[in-house]
Amino acid sequence: MIQQNEKESLQTASNLVTSPKVWFITGASRGFGRIWAEAALERGDRVAATARKLESIADLNEKYGQNVLTLELDVTRPEQAKAAVEQAHAHFGRLDIVLNNAGYSLVSTIEEASADDIRALYETNVIGPVSVIQAALPLLRKQGSGHILGTSSNLGHVTLPVIGYYASSKWAFEAIHESLAEEVKPFGINVTIIEPGAYATEFGSPESLKFAQGLDIYAAFKAQFFQELKELDRGDPAATPKALFQIVDAPQPPLRFFLGSHNLSGVRTAYAQRLATWEAWEDVSNSAQG
Repeated sequence: MIQQNEKESLQTASNLVTSPKVWFITGASRGFGRIWAEAALERGDRVAATARKLESIADLNEKYGQNVLTLELDVTRPEQAKAAVEQAHAHFGRLDIVLNNAGYSLVSTIEEASADDIRALYETNVIGPVSVIQAALPLLRKQGSGHILGTSSNLGHVTLPVIGYYASSKWAFEAIHESLAEEVKPFGINVTIIEPGAYATEFGSPESLKFAQGLDIYAAFKAQFFQELKELDRGDPAATPKALFQIVDAPQPPLRFFLGSHNLSGVRTAYAQRLATWEAWEDVSNSAQG
């Protein structure tokens, strides 16, 4: 016979599946964050939408009423991240999805960036998401469920010149989430890394790009690089919510998910080249084992 507390646990699990989901989203003022927040609200979910400037998301209150909670959050301030996560959880009673989306790209060759440039990038792209995750985990563990999503990039697997530091922040982001997935699995918490390719979002806007002080020696190289970027086939960001919802609604969501149709072929090529190099040098590698 099922005990009363077991019945309650089963009922709670059933409610989490059938009830509208509760999201916590960083970087909800523009780009994917804005699109996904509105799409979730449109399908009847509830969303704690955060942004560095509260006025940039204030219109969500007028449009979606009690289903949205707008919060000011600069992810580089751990105490603010903790307060925002706890406020969202208290307001809605639970958090089903914690989506780290805030981030920006540093435009710089490896030589040009200062230590302060690199440090600021990592504060937002790496340490900021960790602060949100660390704030959310005690709450998700207590409720026995949750799904942590992180917006990475196809550049979490490959890299390009001129934005190598940005790519490096995504490599770190990927490693952190891969470790996290194993650590939190026993608590009923899932982790998925969302890896978009090139999309026609505001990510190339001045708000999402920072430029290191340039050196003339790289001017022509960077001009050519940006010309090639302009010619990329960019996806439609409005086409992404349906795929995202399939991920968050899946009983066993993937650890990694490519967003867009161009990523897999490029990563296949990159990994084939890496394997070929490792295998070509295998005898030398083995000789170093001792």
